[in-house]
Amino acid sequence: MGNKKIPLTELEMPGAFAQRHIVSNTQQIQKMLHELGLQSLEDIISTAYPDNIVEHETIELIDAMSESAVIEYLRKIQARNKTFTSLIGMGYYDTAMPAVIKRNVLENPAWYSAYTP
Repeated sequence: MGNKKIPLTELEMPGAFAQRHIVSNTQQIQKMLHELGLQSLEDIISTAYPDNIVEHETIELIDAMSESAVIEYLRKIQARNKTFTSLIGMGYYDTAMPAVIKRNVLENPAWYSAYTP
């Protein structure tokens, strides 16, 4: 086997898969709009979505923050949390477990594997 250099164009796979996953070109968009009887892509949105669920106002985004500023901000939010007494699992009472349950459920190796801690 030689070290023959293969051109990049031969390595590309310009099949149907690539065509399905690449954004439509201007001609395809115009053909689609013509078939739908619409003038623009915005018309598709206004036709497909009821006007009462479309947000017409521009979303005002805050300026980007640095990572350290975000961490500081999140720590301030975290400091407002309050820790309360957890009552999860507090309803357990010492009970007598029948041997048949213990042997056939808890001690049965079919219920756990070698990977069970």
